[in-house]
Amino acid sequence: MTDITVSSPLVARKPGAAAWLLPCAIAAAALVLPLVAPGFYLFQATLAMIYAIALLGLNMLVGYSGQISLGHGAFFAVGAYTTAILVDHFAAPGWAAIPMAAVLCFVVGFAFGLPALRLEGHYLALATFALAVAVPQLLKWKALEDWTGGVQGILLAKPEVPAGLPLSPDQWLYLCVLAITLLAFVAARNLLGGRLGRALVAIREQPIAAAAMGVDVSGIKTLTFGISALYTGVAGALSAMVVQFVSPDSFNFFLSITLVIGVVIGGLGTVRGALYGAVFIQFVPNLVDQVSKSATWAIYGVLLIVVVFLMPSGIEGAVRRLVRGRR
Repeated sequence: MTDITVSSPLVARKPGAAAWLLPCAIAAAALVLPLVAPGFYLFQATLAMIYAIALLGLNMLVGYSGQISLGHGAFFAVGAYTTAILVDHFAAPGWAAIPMAAVLCFVVGFAFGLPALRLEGHYLALATFALAVAVPQLLKWKALEDWTGGVQGILLAKPEVPAGLPLSPDQWLYLCVLAITLLAFVAARNLLGGRLGRALVAIREQPIAAAAMGVDVSGIKTLTFGISALYTGVAGALSAMVVQFVSPDSFNFFLSITLVIGVVIGGLGTVRGALYGAVFIQFVPNLVDQVSKSATWAIYGVLLIVVVFLMPSGIEGAVRRLVRGRR
């Protein structure tokens, strides 16, 4: 079967050297940051990278395959609680708990993706919305309280730095999250830049034509849901290790909406857009809060409208237009 070629602005293209200038500058700054940044700012940067992994997973589903999800905060919670339970109840090391959380989230996402194949558009959005609302309540259920800690949640100890490394715990966590983030982005780039990415865009644009060309529409959609949940679960697992605390109220519906905002602001159907979106949702609310504590969310809402109006294809789209204009 010949490869599928789709003419779409969302298809992964090989960018020129100038298009990678900003991401490379960010990567260089990321390597230097733990040496110069105070602990609080290092913590904020670590959370931004965690959100970038979650946004990358959600973008695979929303931006590439066209499936709407308002419930990825639930997979974030599954990854976080799986890691917390393994570390707290079974004394599992973090490096072992995170892969197990990733596998579980893939299975849960794949299983949820099977019935979701019958749903499209706002019906799928409503189903994922129900998932986001139900999971925090399940975590508070008394039958699971011995495992989840109920409304009190689970408190975790900060991972220890391996002997011999001249690093603080915050620096060690930052570097571990940075390595996992780079691995996640490279893996996503390879996946979405190949047959899977072209098939996903073909399914999103013309599912009937894609099926006629031999694309397994149902299988690829379900697989994408599983991979997307895996990425988000890894982000949740890392969040549990970094924040050192999980509770049901930390994974409410607002988290799912925040992830959707990050995907749209960063740029739908782009890999690098997840990085820009993560920086936005992590730092912009804090900056707005410093401007006005009484009207924080009002200013934030207006800012979202302005950004979407000025950059309808997201920050990544604006960067691409700027690079093409200079050429």
